[in-house]
Amino acid sequence: MKTNDPYYVLAKYILPKEFNDYFEVTQVGEECLNGEMLLHIYLDERDKAPTGHGKLSPNGFYEESCISDFPIREYHSVLHVRRRRWKDKDGKSVSRDWQLVAEGTRISKEFAAFLKESLGFTPDYSALLDASLSHQFR
Repeated sequence: MKTNDPYYVLAKYILPKEFNDYFEVTQVGEECLNGEMLLHIYLDERDKAPTGHGKLSPNGFYEESCISDFPIREYHSVLHVRRRRWKDKDGKSVSRDWQLVAEGTRISKEFAAFLKESLGFTPDYSALLDASLSHQFR
């Protein structure tokens, strides 16, 4: 992790705090969907194996999850998150138990808390997220 890298510094201010230590930005893209601008930020979990499992070997990624986060300027932001998995010596799959979204939503915990405080409830953006899963940037 390069703390003097300007992209890392920018990501530190834009992304939810738990993403900065354990995920890295791999790609950024934009698209216009039904007149709304979407900012797609792709994140891969860093290869830091969880502790307490003995020796682990990397075993790829789980399927990407999409999380709606705070808008950035006029862009609705979508975080495309790929969590890593590892294998233990018995071949069993191991991963971290991330709690990245608010319960029952596809919205980051921080964004959900903000919306709940501002609006009194957390809106359901699932239709917009489903429509934005073009994955044209991968």
